[in-house]
Amino acid sequence: MDKRQEALTNTLLKKKIGRTALQILTALLLALLLAGCFTVGPDYLPPETLTPGKWNTDLKDGLSSEPADPQTLASWWQTLDDPTLTNLIERAVEGNLDLKQARARVREARARRGITEADRFPIIDATGSARYSRSSEDSGSGDTRDLYAVGFDASWELDLFGGVRRSIESAQAALEASEEDLADVLVSLLAEVGLNYVEARTLQTRLAVAEENLKAQADTYEITVYRAEAGLTTALDVEQAKYNLEDTRSRIPTLRSSLEEAKNRLAVLLGTQPGAMHGEMAEPKSIPVTPLEIAVGVPADVLRRRPDVRRAERELANQTAQIGVATADLYPKFSLLGSIGLEALSFGKLFAAGSRTYGVGPSFSWNIFDAGAIRKNIEVQNALQEQKLIQYEATILTALEDVQNALVAYAEEQQRRQSLMSATKAAQIAVDLSVFQYSSGLIDFRDVLDAQRSLLSFQDQLAGSDGTVTSNLIRLYKALGGGWTSMANGAGKQNAKK
Repeated sequence: MDKRQEALTNTLLKKKIGRTALQILTALLLALLLAGCFTVGPDYLPPETLTPGKWNTDLKDGLSSEPADPQTLASWWQTLDDPTLTNLIERAVEGNLDLKQARARVREARARRGITEADRFPIIDATGSARYSRSSEDSGSGDTRDLYAVGFDASWELDLFGGVRRSIESAQAALEASEEDLADVLVSLLAEVGLNYVEARTLQTRLAVAEENLKAQADTYEITVYRAEAGLTTALDVEQAKYNLEDTRSRIPTLRSSLEEAKNRLAVLLGTQPGAMHGEMAEPKSIPVTPLEIAVGVPADVLRRRPDVRRAERELANQTAQIGVATADLYPKFSLLGSIGLEALSFGKLFAAGSRTYGVGPSFSWNIFDAGAIRKNIEVQNALQEQKLIQYEATILTALEDVQNALVAYAEEQQRRQSLMSATKAAQIAVDLSVFQYSSGLIDFRDVLDAQRSLLSFQDQLAGSDGTVTSNLIRLYKALGGGWTSMANGAGKQNAKK
């Protein structure tokens, strides 16, 4: 063949290759058009939720159905006007280990979504090799030779049936669920800090009540001893005064132990060693007082706000997308493969024009027989979706139950505290009168004993009720979903994005 014929042959070959490449590109464009309009599996629609228009509990004692102020809910601890509590809340947001773990889960979910999104794009690998080989003399020539090669390989799976898109949809819902989980952890954390702080202040108040009564009962004991020495009473009064005194003294170690536990729990919630709060909480302070008016809104507002309900809805969306991922396995998978490179028997000729190699073309795979495994997997994903729907509905019921119970507890404890305040005032007057009358010899010592016991009991119950009212308010704010939006202006949200 002369040079003219060789040139003609090369020209025809290049035209043929060009037509083939054009056909491949045309098929690719058609595939891309199809990929944009066909996605298997159900499209997610948020479930319709029927909620009552108002709370079944009568709102009283400062509670109202007015829409809750977002800023008040976001920083509910500010309504208690306690700088120490506010400081503890801010430190807990920064140091709590459960919150740090929840932030790490958000970062994990964000990275997993990025991995899933990468499936939308081609994969390109760079390769290179240098080989020295010798063939067998029995099966070949027994010659030795070098082979050098470099190149790029590319593959792209065309998402014709939306399996990748459903995977991305699932990963996005999983990320949003983890963000709601972070918010839920924050709601619980801030409530726990508030409850433990109030418990510590309540125990300090009860301890002060016990010590004050102990001092008063010690004075009464001295009176009975003096009267017995003077022959004005019997040893029975002395012993009764003594066991009443020691009974009160025996309450103090239990209160101190409980106070130490509350302080240690606060330290752990802040992410510090147990014992770190003892110096800071050494000085007793009064129990935070609740505000006069509290707006709770309506049930629908609570369901939109509570992060556990929002998380359950996102988990349902995640599982719905998984049905589409499983359904896509029923259909064939199409890919576009390509490679370009250089190959030569010597390194010096590796970059010569004649060393070029390339290849391009489509491929597909289709699971023809798997004994029904793919369809069973679709059934599994549908069953899991049903479970997530039931879980979502159960979360709604639990949320409504939490608020109803918190409303009742807060209102009823307010009334109980009013009764205890009246009883304590009357008991104090009874003690003063009984001690005076006993010192004057007008009544028996048993009346003094009963009055002192009643006073200690009422004062202790009143201190506990003061703490319970504030604790019930904190539980109400938690049930309303308050606290998590504080991250919008705090370090918590910034840390969650790291």
